[in-house]
Amino acid sequence: MPTDARWIVTTETAPWQERPAPELTAPSGLPGVFVELDRPQQRIEGFGASFNELGWTALELLDEADRDAVLRELFEPGTGANLSLCRMPVGANDFSRDWYSYDEVDGDLALEHFSIENDHETLIPFIRAAKTHQPALRLWASPWSPPSWMKTNGHYAAAMPGTSIGNVENGLREDQVGREGTDMIRLEEPVLEAYADYFGRFIDAYREQGIEIGMVMPQNEFNSAQIFPSCTWTPEGLTAFVRHLGPAMAERDVEVFLGTLERPDERMAEAVIEDEVAGPYIAGVGIQWHGKAAAPILHRHRPELRIYQTEQECGDGLNDWRYARFAWTLLRHFITNGATAYQYWNMALLEGGVSRWGWAQNSLVVVDPSTRTYRCTHELHLLKHVSHFVTEGAEVIPTTSYSGFDEQLAFRNPDGSIVLVLHNGQRVEQRVDILLGERVLSPVLPADSFSTILLPALA
Repeated sequence: MPTDARWIVTTETAPWQERPAPELTAPSGLPGVFVELDRPQQRIEGFGASFNELGWTALELLDEADRDAVLRELFEPGTGANLSLCRMPVGANDFSRDWYSYDEVDGDLALEHFSIENDHETLIPFIRAAKTHQPALRLWASPWSPPSWMKTNGHYAAAMPGTSIGNVENGLREDQVGREGTDMIRLEEPVLEAYADYFGRFIDAYREQGIEIGMVMPQNEFNSAQIFPSCTWTPEGLTAFVRHLGPAMAERDVEVFLGTLERPDERMAEAVIEDEVAGPYIAGVGIQWHGKAAAPILHRHRPELRIYQTEQECGDGLNDWRYARFAWTLLRHFITNGATAYQYWNMALLEGGVSRWGWAQNSLVVVDPSTRTYRCTHELHLLKHVSHFVTEGAEVIPTTSYSGFDEQLAFRNPDGSIVLVLHNGQRVEQRVDILLGERVLSPVLPADSFSTILLPALA
């Protein structure tokens, strides 16, 4: 075996341990896993997470050396997670410092008061700091809510405390509550036109800061009425908006994806894609949370469709090994069902991970505000098991299992190298015989572990 083969193992108590790489040998029996090298699937566009305001305010508590070390671990190729395709909000989201939009002047259809001044304190320095370690970083964006005056209820939120996730008062009245299956955006042509222009101003303003945004989605979780910034849309409402958004983005060479879809109903996406005017502008679909059930159907119906997993399910702020194991099931589900990109959610949060609106979530890095120190979480190590090794343009390689072991992902990088990611969820070590071409790899996986095996291009 060439000396540049690698084997990395992570357990709950010992992350990222390098072991001698197993050797490829001649088969001596029926292997348990077949890697179907002659049947490549979708190409990977990248792995990432989201730039959120509370991520930057957490990292600002660290001294410069520690903050730089975190950013290297998240972004620097060859060093850490190599995040290369990341998300950001258009205005406030649930992990912003508070509600804001880029134009809260009621009735300003001409957007004379549009400004990204707020972002100069948080998102812009966060992105710039990341780009020092990942100059080729690509970005996409979606809003959580339009400006409040563009909505039918005149408020950033759509649910009252006690009726949705979170428990912090938001000032919403009962008569302002939104409901799934309705359009909370004002579906008047001047408003839709102004909102498309709002997206355009956002793209232009960031471009002036030297930050390119290559794709947008119309709305985060367009079916969910939440106590934090949110807005429900119907497929018909999204179709009407994309008819305006598409041309505004095409002028700027920015793609439009439909999303983010958080319901297990592929018809919500297909209804927009099939529209004669809006459909041609849709370059892909973003899917998260319960939308995962729609991913395999969309992939089967439309195998050419680009699918992004846009937000890994967020956890509960405990950042424990239990949730890392669950995160593996999500990653494996999306990759095996056509996802071309996979994105975590919060990069960094304070210990406990509580948002402005009172709910706790996990993050890749946790900052202790009392000691101003940080730690990397299990989920960062898990994501790194894939993103550190799998490069942009890698092919997903399907696998077939005959032994009952079905906890693997396989990729072939553009340079021909093979990446195998395996999870042994058993309490005991487990040998797996894996056929690649005419040879077999037989690693003995440690108990309750994640492994990545990198192999040079097969002869």
